[in-house]
Amino acid sequence: MRVSYSPDYVIELPEGHRFPMRKFSALHGLLLAEGLVRPADVMEPEEASLEDLARVHSDSYLAALADDALPPEAERRLGLPCSSALWRRSRLAVAGSILSVRAALEDGIAANLAGGTHHAFAERGEGFCVLNDVVIALRRMRAEGRLQRALVVDLDVHQGNGTAALCADDPDTFTFSMHGERNFPFRKERSDLDVPLPDGIGDAGYLAALDEHLPKALTGSRPELVCFLAGVDPVEGDRFGRLALSRAGLAARERRVLEAARAAGIPVAIFMSGGYGPTPEATADLHAVVHREARSLFGDAS
Repeated sequence: MRVSYSPDYVIELPEGHRFPMRKFSALHGLLLAEGLVRPADVMEPEEASLEDLARVHSDSYLAALADDALPPEAERRLGLPCSSALWRRSRLAVAGSILSVRAALEDGIAANLAGGTHHAFAERGEGFCVLNDVVIALRRMRAEGRLQRALVVDLDVHQGNGTAALCADDPDTFTFSMHGERNFPFRKERSDLDVPLPDGIGDAGYLAALDEHLPKALTGSRPELVCFLAGVDPVEGDRFGRLALSRAGLAARERRVLEAARAAGIPVAIFMSGGYGPTPEATADLHAVVHREARSLFGDAS
């Protein structure tokens, strides 16, 4: 399976910062060590163009990011210190998602070892999300004539509010978000299909909700591509999650999504999204679960 990765997905943050930046490099190393990815499978992106970013984001927001000139309130909402390194890292992650979506359409499955930054709106970022990579990638594929209809399956514990807002008037992108009802963002947007979950829900309730609603999303959208935001923050013990999915439950979740797409003959692009375990390495190990399940279902797709 081809994956997008750059060593510059990792940048320095202030000591004690809550975002586990090292999980990206840890996942890359883990996938190579387990043989789930070969060095030849790794697509290293260059920075996404301003033309691609402007398909989704406002000129004023992009200029503020490029000039390291976000107002303090906007920077607080973003949750990351604005810098030239962050600007470059964000553009690399977007380009990685473009590469991964293109590879998924060609191979049947691919992944970005970053991305899924679903809290980014046209004119602002929030919740550690600078640029909305998935929406940018979909619009780039449409501009290339490669794709029309897409389904976003967002299983991060936090609602994909930016994606929902950006796609609200897009009949060709169906947004499905299954998330913590009482978790961030506290003002939710409207996805095409929202499934709010109570705090503390475990494997049985979580998987029952997925089994009920995933077929609706697939039949309702008739997609040519599934974008799977495989956040691992619903797992019990996540710092920001408040749900109680077990490791086995996470594997079952990943398998259900991948099996459903495979059975329908729909390509899948996988994005990391959120995960805030006790260490970046532990979090990366959870992010690797979807890759292990992909290997078992798709084999050595390349």
